[in-house]
Parts: sequence; structure tokens; C-alpha cells
Amino acid sequence: MHLLSLFKRKAKEERSIDIVDKGNDEMQLHSTEVVETMRVVVWCLQSDISKKPSMLMVVKVLEGSFDVENNLAYNFINPAIQRTTPYADQQEDAIGAGCTLLCPLALSGPR
Repeated sequence: MHLLSLFKRKAKEERSIDIVDKGNDEMQLHSTEVVETMRVVVWCLQSDISKKPSMLMVVKVLEGSFDVENNLAYNFINPAIQRTTPYADQQEDAIGAGCTLLCPLALSGPR
């Protein structure tokens, strides 16, 4: 969580490049690409499922034929997800129940 708050702060300050490893010459050489990759990650972690990119869009960004959206939200906290327990038809809060795994639909949303 501490790294995410640092990441969020640096992005708001438009200083994401500060996070790139200064002790690694190759990372410094490709710092622009590293920052762009961080933006792709943020795009994929959007809390609003409708704002997450498809894998095709991610591939296009990585190939350089498409740009990452500019209006990204840096709040990576997922809302509570309702699930049906396997032993009873009761709904329970998956996060409140201590569930550490989320179903694929909740992670990527419907396509």
C-alpha cells in the first residue's frame, strides 16, 4: 500500500520518472518506456470496470500503435464484491469475509 500511495503521489506531481530505478543503467536508458508501462498498469487497475482496457488495447499500446488514456484514476481500492457462498445461497461481502481471490469476471469485467 505504501508503494501505491507513492506511485499515486508521483503521478499527480507528473514525476513518475522518479520511481524508475536510478541504480540500473538500462532502466534509466529506457525510462520513458518504463513510465509508459506504469501508465498501462494504472489503466488496467482502474476501479471502474468500464474504463479498463481490453487485452487488444494493451497490446496495441505496447506495440506503439495506440496511446494510454489520459484521464486515469489512481484510486486502486476495489469496492466490495458480492459472492454466493458454496454451502448456502447467502450473499456475503467477499472482502469482509477475508477472501483473497477474486473471480476473473470481477477482475477484468465483462467484454
